[in-house]
Amino acid sequence: MPYNLPYPIPLAPAPEAQVTKVGVKSPEDVVVVSALRTALTKGRKGGFKDTLADQLVQYVLKATIDRTGIDPKLVQDICVGNVDAPGGLATPARMAALAAGFPETTSVSTTNRQCSSGLQACVTIASAIQAGLIDIGIGAGVESMSSDYYKRDRLMSKKIAKELKPAGDCLVPMGITSENVAEDYGLTRLAQDEFSVESHKKAAAAQAAGYFKEEIVPIMATILDKDGENPKEILVDQDEGIRANSSVESLSKLKPVFKKDGSTHAGNASQISDGAAAVLLMKRKTALALGLPIIGKYVTACTVGVPPHLMGIGPAYAIPVAVERAGLKLDNVDIFEINEAFASQALYTVRVLGIPKNKVNPKGGAIAIGHPLGSTGARQIATLFPELKRTKSRVGVTSMCMGTGMGMACVWENEQL
Repeated sequence: MPYNLPYPIPLAPAPEAQVTKVGVKSPEDVVVVSALRTALTKGRKGGFKDTLADQLVQYVLKATIDRTGIDPKLVQDICVGNVDAPGGLATPARMAALAAGFPETTSVSTTNRQCSSGLQACVTIASAIQAGLIDIGIGAGVESMSSDYYKRDRLMSKKIAKELKPAGDCLVPMGITSENVAEDYGLTRLAQDEFSVESHKKAAAAQAAGYFKEEIVPIMATILDKDGENPKEILVDQDEGIRANSSVESLSKLKPVFKKDGSTHAGNASQISDGAAAVLLMKRKTALALGLPIIGKYVTACTVGVPPHLMGIGPAYAIPVAVERAGLKLDNVDIFEINEAFASQALYTVRVLGIPKNKVNPKGGAIAIGHPLGSTGARQIATLFPELKRTKSRVGVTSMCMGTGMGMACVWENEQL
């Protein structure tokens, strides 16, 4: 793979081993029947500040049933990605599925692969379908950062962290990893701020044009006052973090958060947000037999490891592997949904892989929309397919970095041409 990357990519693409081919329809393809999400709201002060993760999951699972008309008894397994909830959200996720209308016979699991958890949930379900373990499943993702992000108390061995530097580097704060990427690869604060402003402007334009409406499920949520009393019902149907008036000038006034002389600040990092998303998957032959719509298909995916202290570079390593596994070149991809955990790492990926800016996050990314950790991987899929449909494009990639130094990428094909 002829990419100007400083670390070796240990995974061979092996496109000949992939069972799904772009441009070729097979009854055995794993197809996407539905991909939807909640709006993303501001952590601790937005429309979902008093809504727990299990409720958010319930909303998107029920909406999946309502929008597709699928008999919930046919869904055999649900996997939910989540990062911060106590106990891995295992019990609440099962309760949410039952409350949404799925029967006791529908099994539920949760998964945590850091910020790719929502995507990993979808790939887990897709792989189970490919292997013949199930016929129909849902990959989902959720994060109530309002409820769970600030309560994290994880016990880890100090001995392990001291014995091996890469292990200790897994504890480097995310913001410092952003600073490391910016410093190591010469990404100026101005470049990061310009990238951030562009994210907001794209998101604001998309919101004004109504491009998010197809993917967002309107929800009546309950909010409480500052004393936790006086419940009030509100409609949550728009992403709250988008700032149409964002400018380089306004961002230049913000102080660095993680280092006194650093370049990462609140305006060029992803927002703390609440939200959920769900993706309904099954084989093509199953969808056709049930008369369900096919909006696209899952092609292939990969995960890679990178140095933990530079965790943000993960997508630059994962994307080439996934794309070449699909038998494609980067130029064949029409839209890249790359999570904007920080402007530094997203910008690095775009530059080092030579991706045209117009192909990256055309409706804005996490800096503008928000990044509910466990939800983002599934949220990107819900955002990708309507844009592929609108622009009459075929191939999309979703990708993100992960805390502790990893990257994940997935290739999807639009069938709404």
